[in-house]
Formats: sequence, C-alpha cells, structure tokens
Amino acid sequence: MIQFKNVNKVYNKGIQALTNINLTIKKGEFVFLVGPSGAGKSTFIKLLLKEAEPTEGQIIIEGQDITKLSRRKIPNLRRNLSVVFQDFRLLPNKTVYENIAFAMEVIEASPKEIRRQVPMILGMVGLSDKAKQYPHELSGGERQRVSIARSIVNNPSILIADEPTGNLDPETAWEIMKVLKQINRRGTTILMATHAKDIVDIMQQRVIAIEKGRVVRDEHKGAYGYED
Repeated sequence: MIQFKNVNKVYNKGIQALTNINLTIKKGEFVFLVGPSGAGKSTFIKLLLKEAEPTEGQIIIEGQDITKLSRRKIPNLRRNLSVVFQDFRLLPNKTVYENIAFAMEVIEASPKEIRRQVPMILGMVGLSDKAKQYPHELSGGERQRVSIARSIVNNPSILIADEPTGNLDPETAWEIMKVLKQINRRGTTILMATHAKDIVDIMQQRVIAIEKGRVVRDEHKGAYGYED
C-alpha cells in the first residue's frame, strides 16, 4: 500500500529533514505517526502528497513509484489519498452539503452520483440534520466531521489525518476518533499524525515514532512514548 525505500529529504541550506526512512504500511492499517515538533512528521506527509520531493529513495503507493509521477498525474494520486487537517479548511460560503459535494464536483462526478453519495456520507458521520447549515453555525467537532466527510466522499483508499483532534476538547476528540475508526473498519488505510498521547495510548494501534528525521520506533499496539 505505502512503501518508503531508503528515503532521504534534504531541504535548501542542507537541512536534513528525513534520513534513511524504510517502512511499509499495509492496506487497511491504522497507523499513528508520532514524535516531537520538528521531528519530520510534516515532511513525511508532504512527500506522500507530492507537495515535496525526496532527495533520494523511492515512495511507492499502491504499486506506483510516485517519485516518478508526472505533474499531470498528481490529481489522480490525490483522489486515492485524501487529507483531514487540524483547521478544517471548509469553504465558509457553502453549506455542509455543498462543501462535501464540491469534492465530488472537482473530480467531475455526475449530479446523480452526488445526490446519492453525499447524504450517505453525512449519515455516516452523524450530520444528516446539518446539511443546510454553514460552517460558522457548527461546533468545532461538527466542522471536523464535515472535513472528514469531504475527505472520504470519493472513497479514497488512504486517509491522512494531520492532527485532526488538535483544536478539539477531549470529549469531541474521541467522537472524531470513533468516526475515523469506523472509516478504517470499512477498509480505508489511515495514517494519523498526532500529539494526542491519551488517544494513542488507549487505541493501541501501530505507532511509528520519528525523531530528528529518523524512525526510532515502529511497533504494533504501541504507545505514544513522549511527554508533550
């Protein structure tokens, strides 16, 4: 599903962001990516999304070496690899329904497909009754659920969650984790970068820890392992 082979990333001015990364994430896994601020987690995600290029090595997603992917094929990659952000990134002038539908319009889905898929996804994330509301009318947890719904409406095989609970209170954070776990049970591979120690420790999923650009720990049913 996802493979990093001898991946190094050096930024301008010789800053070494990642060093000799070798790992495989299998289809259907739920993986936490942890480590101190500045450890290299953001670079790891940028390489997956082709927002940055490795200095050396290969990154393979679903059998395709994305380091050799032409610019015009990047949109196809991103259809199968979706992202949920900490700050929601919803369109303020569109309703909940329209925010989610927009993700389908971008890939030129038919109106019939949109009418069928959007209500189903809204039900899945528990927001059927919020379809006509605007982002400013929602709580933080509801906005994050809209963000998740938008990210999965096109059935991506991989979902990257970048600090998805970072702006939420603990109770709301757990609601979001229940939604992500439900998505994972449907077969979507999830990679979640987080500083949420309690969530990582309780959920007991695979944990990949990065420090100073290196993978220092990779364990199944792992713990957070840091005092943030």
